[in-house]
Amino acid sequence: MVKGVVDMRLSVLGTTTKQSTTTRRLVCLPGAMTQTAHVAPRVGRRGSWRANGVDVDRKGEEESAQEKSSWDDAGEDSSLFEDRVEMAIARAAAAQRSYSHFTQKQVDAVFKNAALEANMSRIPLAKMAVQETGIGLVEDKVIKNHFASEEIYNKYKDEKTVGVVEEDAVYGIQKVAEPMGVLCGIVPTTNPTSTAIFKCLLALKTRNAIVLAPHPRASDCTIAAAKIVHDAAVKAGAPPGIIGWIEHPSKDETFQLMKSPKVSMIIATGGPAMVHSSYSSGTPAIGVGAGNTPAIVDSCADIHMAVNYILLSKTFDNGVICASEQAAVVLENVYDAFKFEMERRGAHILSESDTEKVRQGLFPDGRMNADAVGKSAYELAQLFGLDGDITDHTRLLIAPIDHVGGDEVLSSEKLCPILGLFCAKTFDDALEIANNLVENGGKGHTSVIYSNNRKHIEAWENTIQTVRMLVNMPSSQGAIGDLYNNLDPSLTLGCGSYGNTSVSTNVGPKHLLNFKTVAQRRENMLWFRVPPKVYFKEGCLEVALRELQGKKRAFIVTDKPLYDLGYVDKVVSILESIHVHAQIFYHVKPDPDIETIQAGAKELSDYQADAIIALGGGSPMDAAKIMWLLYEYPDTKFEGLATRFMDIRKRVYDFPDLGAKAPLICIPTTSGTGSEVTPFSVVTDGATGSKYPLADYSLTPNMAIIDPQLVKHMPKSLTANGGIDAVTHALESYVSAYATDYTRGLSLQALHLLFQYLPRAYKLGPEDPEAREKTHNAATIAGMAFANAFLGICHSMAHKLGARFDIAHGLANALMISHVILYNATDAPYKVVAFAQYKESHARDDYAQLATLLDCQGAKATNSKIEQVVCLVKEVEKIKASIGIPTCMKDAIGDRVSFEEYEEALVKLAEDAFDDQCTGTNPRYPLIEDLRQMMLAAWEPLDYESFLNEP
Repeated sequence: MVKGVVDMRLSVLGTTTKQSTTTRRLVCLPGAMTQTAHVAPRVGRRGSWRANGVDVDRKGEEESAQEKSSWDDAGEDSSLFEDRVEMAIARAAAAQRSYSHFTQKQVDAVFKNAALEANMSRIPLAKMAVQETGIGLVEDKVIKNHFASEEIYNKYKDEKTVGVVEEDAVYGIQKVAEPMGVLCGIVPTTNPTSTAIFKCLLALKTRNAIVLAPHPRASDCTIAAAKIVHDAAVKAGAPPGIIGWIEHPSKDETFQLMKSPKVSMIIATGGPAMVHSSYSSGTPAIGVGAGNTPAIVDSCADIHMAVNYILLSKTFDNGVICASEQAAVVLENVYDAFKFEMERRGAHILSESDTEKVRQGLFPDGRMNADAVGKSAYELAQLFGLDGDITDHTRLLIAPIDHVGGDEVLSSEKLCPILGLFCAKTFDDALEIANNLVENGGKGHTSVIYSNNRKHIEAWENTIQTVRMLVNMPSSQGAIGDLYNNLDPSLTLGCGSYGNTSVSTNVGPKHLLNFKTVAQRRENMLWFRVPPKVYFKEGCLEVALRELQGKKRAFIVTDKPLYDLGYVDKVVSILESIHVHAQIFYHVKPDPDIETIQAGAKELSDYQADAIIALGGGSPMDAAKIMWLLYEYPDTKFEGLATRFMDIRKRVYDFPDLGAKAPLICIPTTSGTGSEVTPFSVVTDGATGSKYPLADYSLTPNMAIIDPQLVKHMPKSLTANGGIDAVTHALESYVSAYATDYTRGLSLQALHLLFQYLPRAYKLGPEDPEAREKTHNAATIAGMAFANAFLGICHSMAHKLGARFDIAHGLANALMISHVILYNATDAPYKVVAFAQYKESHARDDYAQLATLLDCQGAKATNSKIEQVVCLVKEVEKIKASIGIPTCMKDAIGDRVSFEEYEEALVKLAEDAFDDQCTGTNPRYPLIEDLRQMMLAAWEPLDYESFLNEP
């Protein structure tokens, strides 16, 4: 407690001044207060206090009106106050450097002792505040001091503010709390002791120092509060000087403090001009905003509770709380009951003539009369010469008004026990009035509603722009938190961008800390996903399809050639044997377009299938996947499906889970695409000819049936194009940035099978069933690999070249793959893909490893990685030649496309290929020009020598 004589000579704590220094002496004994100003009991309330003859502060607009004169320095030499301010900051900074090394246990001991001492001094400090400022009630200021000490301590006593405050060992994240340094605390006259206590305690809890700038009209009580907290902190072990202040506060000294480069943060509580100055100082600042709180009283409100709470809040400390209700907006059908209850509880409804007197007296020049701030209703009646029956027992003056803004000054903030009263015909009217009140000087601060109507409360939530939305509680006590709700307790209330402040919450310790986030290297979770069931071996078709027994309607998606050749009949026959009806959609063309897919989805929806079967090569399977999606989710937009993503698990557009209406069974009749086991689908925009690779694990089929009987008589061209497509799948997935131990084994095995059996399958066809089966299996195995490892820029370019020049997909890949291998095979790429698992570029090593594992000619005879890569490329070129693949673009399309036409198209194709979904997992992240140069080089046969000469 404050005992004996509080000597206010020290401008910086711990600094001894000479006796000649100007001295203020305040005797603060329990139950007594002595100072030069006259203090008398407040009329009508035994034991209460008021101050007479003491000039008052302005809060809000009224503070701004006299802010300049209030803070003038009376011509003092600027160098003197600059020295004082810098000394205060320097001492605080020195103390903070020492305090910053305190442990959490030491900080908590300091915090507790300071809060305890402040709480014990709550009554003397309240008396000092009323005596010095002439504003408010001692009893209510006691409550505010009590709140600023006890409630703040109780809320934050266990909060970690030192060192590691949060840790997630699984994801490797730590948050480390560090102090900001020296804080500047601006303290207003309306809450001169409680705000000082609050800011000092927050500084102590966060290992910051603070230098307070009191208002000139409240400097004695603010400094007394600061000294109590300081001495208690030092007693508990804090370094002296951890709390400082400006002893003779003035505008210039306060601005000097705010602008000092040694101040890390300003916590500004005061009038708009002072708060604006803090934000304009160049120092980071947290400021409050002005309030003009509306309280809606709904038709369903508990009138007795609403009246009681509004009286409690608006009369608290004689109405100086910025969060207090400024107007009640009452629904018409409870308006009379509200007024009756208000009058019964001690409020007075002003007549029209008295309301006009209040307008003139409270806002004589358009700004609030400073003499009215924090005065009682009875004192206001005397001040304005009101005629109504207003006694010293009258608690609140209520002024009925009918519009907001303009000439109605009573619709703005009134820091005294005067409440505006609106009658609203409907709830929508009430919302409009409340919104206008907030717009009229209270944006962002606080609004209140008394209602039990959930729809009305939701409408209010969505209309009013305040950051504190209080339901069925007093605004003054509710806004500061913890008493009537679970808001953080605070005496600095941010208003967000609505009110031009930097925070939209109640200010607490977290706002006064720097948080360092320590991120340990963590790799993303990896996955391996394939269809739940994969049937393979000759004759597995019938066995697998019999699993559909119990289904009623199967929708078969295929193409016209397969339908004509009788492939569909085999499937239908099996389905009929298990009593499943089938409907056939055979309109899928190569590179299926959106229009065909939408037509199929409509038939599928009309048919209401409970099973979908895709029969064919990549095109029917790709089309069936999107039909499946549109069938189960008709509102799906293609634009969303085609959205690019960096990580398939974090994409902006979410694919829904599929299979609720029907499973998807894929039966490949070609060996190459792997679509039967992948989450991918390639769709063509018929209008532009552009191909869109779509990817999401929701598109993974439920079953794949790999029956080599279905590919036994595949023509040579399909064998070659499909087979070389599978080769590129395996090659690209092996070196992909997303490749894993699970996928590389599949990629390698697929290449083993394809290198050995693809030329045989091409040459002998049905005469070599073993080669057919092995090639068929290899294509699906490669599909499993790239379903999880993804692909690279060979496919990116093939998608665009194929669409532009009408090149079969497999052939387009074949023409680009060797160029891509040589491009990727560098130890020092200009750019590398950003993926946690891909720690460094190792594509050259991967290709060299493949060359030796696949026993490519000459690979084991050299230790040169570059030469081994060339051996791999030569083996790929050898296989291409063995299955009739042209050596270059000129050989493939030169008879119908000129070089000039080809070259001209590459600028756009390179840009489109760069944005292809496959580009992101290529081990070497390409530049657009790199892609153009590769496609340009592909016009002529491959040149190995230039690569061999590279470092």
